[in-house]
Amino acid sequence: MVMRAVRLAGAVGLVAIALVLAPVDGVRAGDDQRTPALEVPKGTPARLHIVEGIKHYKEGHMDVASYQFRLAVQADPQSAEAHYDLALALDGLGDHLAAAKSFARALELAPKNPAIADSAILHSHLKKSQSELIMQR
Repeated sequence: MVMRAVRLAGAVGLVAIALVLAPVDGVRAGDDQRTPALEVPKGTPARLHIVEGIKHYKEGHMDVASYQFRLAVQADPQSAEAHYDLALALDGLGDHLAAAKSFARALELAPKNPAIADSAILHSHLKKSQSELIMQR
């Protein structure tokens, strides 16, 4: 009887630990599984907003991150990184069409940047949006 109580207490403890460690939206706190956002060089007009946006992106605050990345795009419309980071946040918000447009713009601006050109999430969005356009015809 005592052994059964000890096993039950141990099982309850394991369930409690599992609940604490369970992923929320596929990402555990402190275990960043998201595609990394891209930095911009110091001194660029978008830098302040990119840095702030990345902080929120890492925390999972996609609404605030997308706002900061939109400000970065406004500050420097030629920043491929700003468009790319905005696309990541939009993807996190579930706005895949807008994300695909931002990914496309990032690739257009920096086709030779391997962080952008080789991005799996970018190519996934562009492929999906191209498929949707074909289906609409």
